[in-house]
Amino acid sequence: MVGVTTLTSPTRTPTRITQARFDPRLLVIGGAAAISVSSILIKLADVSPSTAVFFRCFLALPPLALLAWREYRRVGMPTRRALVLQALGGILLGLDFALWSQSILMIGAGIASVVVNVQVIVVPALSWLVFGNRVPLRFLFALPFMFTGIALAGGVFGGAAAGTDLLWGTVLSLISGIAYGGYIFVVGRIGAADRAASQVLVSTASAGIAGSLIGSLWGQIDFTPGWEAFIWLAALALVGQVFGWMLMGYSLPRLPAEVGATLLLMQPVLAVLLAVVLLGERPSAAQLLGCVVVVGAVSAVSVRRTRVGSAV
Repeated sequence: MVGVTTLTSPTRTPTRITQARFDPRLLVIGGAAAISVSSILIKLADVSPSTAVFFRCFLALPPLALLAWREYRRVGMPTRRALVLQALGGILLGLDFALWSQSILMIGAGIASVVVNVQVIVVPALSWLVFGNRVPLRFLFALPFMFTGIALAGGVFGGAAAGTDLLWGTVLSLISGIAYGGYIFVVGRIGAADRAASQVLVSTASAGIAGSLIGSLWGQIDFTPGWEAFIWLAALALVGQVFGWMLMGYSLPRLPAEVGATLLLMQPVLAVLLAVVLLGERPSAAQLLGCVVVVGAVSAVSVRRTRVGSAV
């Protein structure tokens, strides 16, 4: 429990009550649902990657700053080490935002969503390499089923449209997934659940700077994208960045690295389902089958820990 050990304020009791009331696995799924809306909002905004990253991050800063101030009054300032590592994690997140946004334009949302989920391998691998943590056998067993389900849900085997630069777009999405995995690893190890607001604030500010700079490789920031685009970008900031990542910042430190990474595989599945409801898209039978496979694989990895946690 990294978040508990870093807490020095006498306000532990409310935190423990919250922990008992809300299962962090459910909060990760809720955060994944909010973040899954991001691809739809980016599509509706129809702006360049640098513009999307800039508005996504910097419109989120005022509400995050308010939450961080309230958090500061309750538990005090984070350590200097935590702030530095959060900023580093934010750079990785900004790299993910920029490259993933561009890869969608090049190879399509389906294939990009499949490739970016390489994070499910990156996080446990880093946990093993850096800390020597064992990777559970059930996770290794479920891994091929996870990727098969994601591939089906993303439309790889169902005729999803691919862009004209498949190889380069796939490389960008792969690097994006590695950066995303690095961010999850950093937050899961040094993030404190009781300091979620400050963690998300610092990471978002860092991601906004890094992502805007990297995204400018494919076009400069448009500071006047028009009112319609601005509304979608504001929704992206509030739903995808503030609400989604606050849930992530609160729940990921409470979960083992491999469980948090695996639950985040719900994002591409939820993106398919949300596209049906919000954009009127009609997934194929193969995509629906992929959703079922991913949910089953996620359950296989997390159910044992859920039972153990309920007994504590």
